[in-house]
Parts: sequence; C-alpha cells; structure tokens
Amino acid sequence: MNIVIIKEAISRKDLESLAKEGYGNFVKAVVDVQEGIIAIGGEFHSEEEACLMSQEGSKREHTWGINLYPNKQGEDFIEFDSMVNLKPSFGNRSRGVENEQVRAKIKEIIQKFIQE
Repeated sequence: MNIVIIKEAISRKDLESLAKEGYGNFVKAVVDVQEGIIAIGGEFHSEEEACLMSQEGSKREHTWGINLYPNKQGEDFIEFDSMVNLKPSFGNRSRGVENEQVRAKIKEIIQKFIQE
C-alpha cells in the first residue's frame, strides 16, 4: 500500500479506491491539524505519521490517527481510534481524540479534502 499525502481535495470515489487497495471498507489516515494535511493509505497509522514527519516536517503533538469509511455518512464516516493517539505527555490518554477542539479541527480538514 502506498501512502499518499493529501494537500488537495479528492473524491469519495478516490477514497473508496484507496480503501479497496487495503482494508476493503475503510482506510487508515493521519491528520496533521497544524499543517492541515492528511496521509492516507498506510497499513498502520504509525507509517502514515512517520511519513508526515519525514516528508512534511509534522510534529507528533499535531498528528492524529483516524479511520475513514467511504461508504458511510455523518458520524459513522470518521472513526477516532488509533494507537498513535496515545499521547499522555500531550494530554491524550486514550486511542481516541479526547480534546473536542482537536476533533473539530480534524473534521474540518477531512471535510475540506474529501469531497462528495
């Protein structure tokens, strides 16, 4: 699976194609809330996070792992669950994204880049 860094809008169809290459019905993604970019298509969130750090200069405190379900709508489209989200030194002690402002920023970035 190739990791793609998203800096311009893609369609749900494109996202669906990326999902089919990997897990089938969903795709793992890491969002850099500081830079406003997304890495998609890794087997593990940690690979995507490492890609953002090495290629884009992302910082760990700004990267958040999610799963995207191209065939689902609303709250079911984004799943906030990833081992890379375990960041006790940054105030996040679970695999989810506990800070509502960060969750809102992730949703905003996803809406900007994943078009119908």
